[in-house]
Amino acid sequence: MRLGWYSDLSVGERRTYWACFGGFTLDSMDSTIYALVMPVLLTILGLSKSDAGILGSVALIGSAVGGWGAGMLADRYGRIKVMQLTVVWVATFTFMAAFCSSFWAFLPIRFLQGIGYGGEAVVGAVLISEAIKPALRGRVAASVQSGYAVGYAISLAAMPIVFYLLPEQVAWRAFFAIGLLPALLVWFIRRLVPESDLFNKASSRSKKIDVRRIFSAEHRRITVISTILATGIFGGAYIMITWLPTYMRLELGLPVASTSGYLAVNILGSLVGPFVYGLISDKIGRGKTFMLFLCCQAVVVSVYMFAHIDLNILLLLGFFLGAFQGGLASGLPLAFSELYPTHIRANGAGFCTSFGRGLGSIMPATVGFASGHIGLGAAMGSIAIGSYLIGFIAALCLPDATGIDLAEVDAQSAESYTKDVEQAPAHSAVGLH
Repeated sequence: MRLGWYSDLSVGERRTYWACFGGFTLDSMDSTIYALVMPVLLTILGLSKSDAGILGSVALIGSAVGGWGAGMLADRYGRIKVMQLTVVWVATFTFMAAFCSSFWAFLPIRFLQGIGYGGEAVVGAVLISEAIKPALRGRVAASVQSGYAVGYAISLAAMPIVFYLLPEQVAWRAFFAIGLLPALLVWFIRRLVPESDLFNKASSRSKKIDVRRIFSAEHRRITVISTILATGIFGGAYIMITWLPTYMRLELGLPVASTSGYLAVNILGSLVGPFVYGLISDKIGRGKTFMLFLCCQAVVVSVYMFAHIDLNILLLLGFFLGAFQGGLASGLPLAFSELYPTHIRANGAGFCTSFGRGLGSIMPATVGFASGHIGLGAAMGSIAIGSYLIGFIAALCLPDATGIDLAEVDAQSAESYTKDVEQAPAHSAVGLH
């Protein structure tokens, strides 16, 4: 029985796929536990809503730091070793959250947990980009990002079980403690998943970490454009993640049951979106697919914020919001990985993804300020669409390296590689002639 592109993967490729998918899924499970137990923490520990917001933001900051830091380490010590470290890191600090009893105790734990989550996402994406054959790279790499939805669904399903078996005062601590289980994945990664051949063979690999390489004349344009693209995509996503539930409850008057239904539909969309993005991007190119998804997402957000339609239709549109949002996020690390040679690939992809995430996190705060003057819906819609426009312009300028042979990239000089990528026609496969 054939299972689409999965049947075309070798044994080594499948093991690498499941290691990356499992790592992203389990890290997602750990990172979403906080959001699910926050209402309990507000009541039991007496945290304020501003405290909750700060703890959410500090994790994003940690994720930005971790993505770039882990990328640099992966270029020096290898993809597999750093992936193992990030999985254990996230599991450990999720477990430690079970022993927190105040805002100040949670603050460093959330920051450190974010470092591991951002690091795993970047290193896993780079490993997949190097391990999978070029013709399938987009579909396989994007599908790994569906692990976020799977992890979220696991934590969402586990929560009522834990809170049913234990009293609330103990259950939230036990829920965090369960976050230690993903560390078991390290055994699988260590025993069965091979290191990237490209990393092992990269003769130009530096013996020390040099953060300046991605800002050299050969790579500066790629780094700037990619960071702007990530800023636009993450900025729009964070606006919806942060403010949409509040908009639905306060502005649209949806009951709790409908809001929960939205969450389930949105998670389903986040699961499907990366698979669709990967399929399309392998056909028409990364940049064109980014532009297509950004336009579609702008239309969905416009309907949400500005159109007066039935609330049930708005609820169903949550699927498309999650799908386009998940698809866009899934494409970033892969697209960036294809634009850098092996010795700085994780460094470059980590920087662009992480700093884009950090800059994008400013957008939700901007909505908060603007909502006091023009209303929440108008602020969300206008700023999100502006963010998508920033991403669209960057995608229009992004060099296209869809299906590029990464081994041949490493055989070229950095100067000729950059020249070839920038002059390549849309969705061409540089180096595959």
